[in-house]
Amino acid sequence: MAAPANPDADAPLDRVYWLDAVSLPDSSAGPIPSAADVVIVGAGYTGLSAARETAAAGRTTVVLDAGPIGGGCSSRNGGQVAFSFKPGLDELAVRHGRSVADRLYEEGYEAIAQLRQAARDGTLDSDWREVGSFCGAHSPRHLEALQRKVDELPEPLRQRASIVTRDRLDEEIASPLYHGGLVVHDDAAVNPARLVVSLDARARAAGARIYGHTAVQAIDRGGREMELATTGGRIRAKQVLIATNGYTGRFAPWHRRRVMPIGSYIVATEALDPAFVRRLIPRGRNIGDTRRVVTYVRPSPDGRRILFGGRASAGEREATRVVPRMRAMMTEMFPDLARVRITHAWMGFVAYTFDTMPHLGECDGLYHCLGYCGQGVPHAIYYGRKVGLRMLGAPGGDSALAGLQFPGRPYYTGWPWFLPAAVAFYRLRDRLAI
Repeated sequence: MAAPANPDADAPLDRVYWLDAVSLPDSSAGPIPSAADVVIVGAGYTGLSAARETAAAGRTTVVLDAGPIGGGCSSRNGGQVAFSFKPGLDELAVRHGRSVADRLYEEGYEAIAQLRQAARDGTLDSDWREVGSFCGAHSPRHLEALQRKVDELPEPLRQRASIVTRDRLDEEIASPLYHGGLVVHDDAAVNPARLVVSLDARARAAGARIYGHTAVQAIDRGGREMELATTGGRIRAKQVLIATNGYTGRFAPWHRRRVMPIGSYIVATEALDPAFVRRLIPRGRNIGDTRRVVTYVRPSPDGRRILFGGRASAGEREATRVVPRMRAMMTEMFPDLARVRITHAWMGFVAYTFDTMPHLGECDGLYHCLGYCGQGVPHAIYYGRKVGLRMLGAPGGDSALAGLQFPGRPYYTGWPWFLPAAVAFYRLRDRLAI
């Protein structure tokens, strides 16, 4: 990739663009209590959604987070709302049987439908936008694969989707990079930080107490109750939920061995003429592509910036240090952005699993709901509610995920030491369009 035309112009803030206009919630007042019916570790989309259910049912509920409330990937993602189980329907059927595969797909669509309804009826404030998405095909073979992906789904499980041929590409994106692509019409976009604030408010209104900057250090599972040692003191709990996704710590070694924290980086351009942004992305859609090293793009909600995200580094680095790489990737997609300044750069950890599926269930007395593989906006809220109901033994807690084995790997203890080699391999395959 070519070097940027004006590298000296970039002096980005190491700051999340969404937090320019949204403040994350404050912690509950006072010290943490000494006991609760339910303790939830992780105050992101999952934990806040689960907490609302358990607290509304009358269970004393405490949510703990090592950082700011919602300060992990829940407020740091790109805000894309899309159906996505990484394995296709046929692969899921081979793994788990056709009935389970169909149920998983139905739950994926239901997750988006529920979030859409919550936005429309005002239950959740997320700056919901019905923009759809465009997935660019990196080669003619990838375009054919996108078409097959749509055609091979049974009619009840199909999305509203349209193939865009190369001669019509400028209707969707002003980029020389693609050979066509796929539009999914029902995908949407949100402001992820506003969604955090709204979920937090609902959980508190139900009675949950939520504490940021209170890290869990250990969980003692001896006796009838569990005891959690935290930086804010000790607390006993009848039930504990691990909802930490890409931020799972050593206090939960079984779960830590089953999720891979992978940094995803995002930059925001300076404020631009909205007409210029519309020329680059005429319909204002979320943009992705078929490359294995993921790239995701969208206009900012005010239509004045480009938000560009992806895997910018083989290993993990500070967000501002990968700006030259992010600029090169962005300019490859949009040459017209070569001389535009980058003003914000940030990153967050998504959690991938070894079977590229989210997981919900219970092991050794600890409930868990995590591993969204980059699609946590709809899934974390939907499955967070499910696991909350499951902890209550209430209707609505059933899920096709609950019976799936949660695989780990030998010699993996929680940090993906193999990631740099894997990223280099996938970058090579992307360059060769394999």
